[in-house]
Amino acid sequence: MLARLIIIAVFIAILASLFSGMYFMLHDKSGSTRNVKSLSIRIGLSLALFALLILAYFLGWIQPNAVHP
Repeated sequence: MLARLIIIAVFIAILASLFSGMYFMLHDKSGSTRNVKSLSIRIGLSLALFALLILAYFLGWIQPNAVHP
């Protein structure tokens, strides 16, 4: 249960970083680097989420749903 909450929290953080990057892209001047930093954080969070999903699967914390026809 804790792993699911962590995964959801990281996913929400990824979306927040994505939307902040969009905001900075629309409102900042060309000299600002906030957009690049925001999108770099999003990439790092996405990689961390992917690694967390793999780790949680191998440790047995999460299991894929079985598809039955």
